[in-house]
Amino acid sequence: MRHQAIAIIGGSGFIGSHLVNALVDMGKDVRIATRRRYNARHLTMLPIDVIETDVFDPVQLARFVEGADCVINLIGTLHGKRGKPYGAEFARAHVELPTRIVAACEGKGVHRLIHLSALGADLNGPSMYSRSKADGEKAVHAANVAWTIFRPSVVFGPADQFLNKFAFLQRVFPVIPLAMPDAQFQPVYVGDVAKAIVNVLDLDAASGHTYELGGPTVYTLEDLVTYCGDVIGRHARIIRLPEPLARLQALSFEMAPGEPVISRDNLDSMKVDNVLSVPLAPELGLEPTSIEAIAPTYLTGASARSRLDDFRASAGR
Repeated sequence: MRHQAIAIIGGSGFIGSHLVNALVDMGKDVRIATRRRYNARHLTMLPIDVIETDVFDPVQLARFVEGADCVINLIGTLHGKRGKPYGAEFARAHVELPTRIVAACEGKGVHRLIHLSALGADLNGPSMYSRSKADGEKAVHAANVAWTIFRPSVVFGPADQFLNKFAFLQRVFPVIPLAMPDAQFQPVYVGDVAKAIVNVLDLDAASGHTYELGGPTVYTLEDLVTYCGDVIGRHARIIRLPEPLARLQALSFEMAPGEPVISRDNLDSMKVDNVLSVPLAPELGLEPTSIEAIAPTYLTGASARSRLDDFRASAGR
């Protein structure tokens, strides 16, 4: 079945911005929901509808998805207060919202739902993040809609909050006390995540499937920090923190104003290697892009203008 009208929740974010570009290139009719139109200002030159909506309000959410052939949910959070089995922020973003999206899709007759989860989602996982992601998947599984779930590893690309963070820290600090240095990741390029979604959008055989997404190489966290230093030509001294000191460091970040650099729940997530358990599915049509092919183009960007140009190039526009 061809799905023409696409409604995206989380479309103004890092992954969403790349996906919107890919869908526009396919000739799809795209609408995105945002609490403030300003948040999507970088997309306003594209032929899309930007609709101010509180997606946590069932009435506004139902109005947003009405008439859509497919709804794509990209909302997620890495941080939240502690709780059992997870805190309120994780429950709201990862469980309550998918449940409401399912209800809105069923109520408005939406045929297709694509949901972005995360590699490591597990009802019995070590972190609130992984447990809440798994409960969100349960809500999607129960949907009377043709659903597909994607589980990416950590996502890299222009404007990411992953490799850019490691590069920034090494530009500023001579020493990095590194928690969980041996934690393993299989980073996936944001453009590949977008490509995987668009490649199965109209594929009926993808209904009811959960797809893992990862890149071509597995790295330790220390490998990634060292690589970022190689690219920018600035190597901070890495101090490998034992777990008790790592948790103390994370707690201090949690107590500081703003979003923490790392939290205790992030540490819990990293107890499980963030790598593919199966090869990439052939129907995704991916030849995964390496960090080495992409990261130097944005980690070495000297100005906001160059980073914007890199984003446009990587998005294929």
